[in-house]
Amino acid sequence: MKIFRGLHHRDLGGGCALTIGNFDGVHRGHQAMLRQLAQAAAARGVKSCVMTFEPHPRDYFAAVRQQPDLAPARISTLRDKLAALASCGMDQTVILPFNARLASQPPERFISDVLVRGLQVQYVLVGDDFRFGARRAGDYAMLREAGQRHGFAVADLPSYEVGGERVSSSAVRQALAAGRMDEAAALLGRPWTISGHVIHGRRLGRELAASSTGSGDGFRTLNLLLSNRRHAWKPAASGIFVVRVHGLSDQPLPGVANLGVRPSLDSNDVNAGRILLETHCLYWPSSLGPEGGYGKIIRVELLHKLHDELRYHSLAALTEGIARDIAEARRWLGLPAAQRI
Repeated sequence: MKIFRGLHHRDLGGGCALTIGNFDGVHRGHQAMLRQLAQAAAARGVKSCVMTFEPHPRDYFAAVRQQPDLAPARISTLRDKLAALASCGMDQTVILPFNARLASQPPERFISDVLVRGLQVQYVLVGDDFRFGARRAGDYAMLREAGQRHGFAVADLPSYEVGGERVSSSAVRQALAAGRMDEAAALLGRPWTISGHVIHGRRLGRELAASSTGSGDGFRTLNLLLSNRRHAWKPAASGIFVVRVHGLSDQPLPGVANLGVRPSLDSNDVNAGRILLETHCLYWPSSLGPEGGYGKIIRVELLHKLHDELRYHSLAALTEGIARDIAEARRWLGLPAAQRI
């Protein structure tokens, strides 16, 4: 899948079948839309194209109004969203920067400048609740009328349901926030997953009761930084999870992970209270060696929530808490307590 940031690329144009949206999570409703889009593109002999926005429009308005609580919790990082779109067979994705110019653009101008001149669309597929343009003034009826004038087809897709429930990013967020991981997976069509590059952390895990693991390495963790001072990504869930890790060996590795800000540690530590996904694998492949995880891109599936983040008031208490989480993860996975697989 080709990825374009903005419309100023010579490889764009020549017509496409397009859908537009935030696609947070690329859930089963999104997947149904992308299947229909791919079929429409193939029938017309054009490329399938997704247009999405970064930052999320609500992130933008939260920053403008200096009201961070207005920013939505996110299901997917941009990396994971693009990977999911590619896995659905999309030919290209256009990422438009959501800024003051785009936020104030009238819907008629969006149609003429972006859809007609920018992409030369032949077909546009949107959800039945689609709105666009400044103040969300544009709707499906306006888009369909514009298509008749400019020569592109417009179609909408009714809501997609699972078990009688409408599948939406909001429904996925609610399930994740409540720790209902099976429900979230049913709506997503897969376990909730976060991926990224493994970075160096404080290495505190190696110091915590190394003898308790029997490995001499303490609670070694794989650290994924999900927010920084320039970009605050707010995950749809936080806490301690049973996980499965892909990207370190031929087989996925079981583990336990902390997703959040690590309230037990000093906010002035190397991660400065930023959001991390810290994963401890229950088995460490010997072929990697002690430093072999750094720099790798891993994919972590969050399967089951054990509990919310807890504040421990000493390293000894933290060590005991981690040991309990590991034991509980082993029980949930059906692994004997003393077994290292």
